[in-house]
Amino acid sequence: MTVEALRNLFLWCSILDYGLLIVWAVFLFLLPHQWFYRWAGLFHISKEELDRANLPLLGFFKLLVLVFNLIPYIALRIIS
Repeated sequence: MTVEALRNLFLWCSILDYGLLIVWAVFLFLLPHQWFYRWAGLFHISKEELDRANLPLLGFFKLLVLVFNLIPYIALRIIS
């Protein structure tokens, strides 16, 4: 695989993952909580536990995308 192909791979992975992150945040903060709390019933957890779990998970996903997608893309842009 060439450096150009890897760079494009990391770029598109970053775009798609940040898109997923934005969709998750929109569902979490902008849509009525009644829609989002329907998921709590599927997993047998309370609404408070769902609220407490979502924000750290959102931050953890953002950190993973940054470390495994965006930083390698930037590094490949620098070396080529």
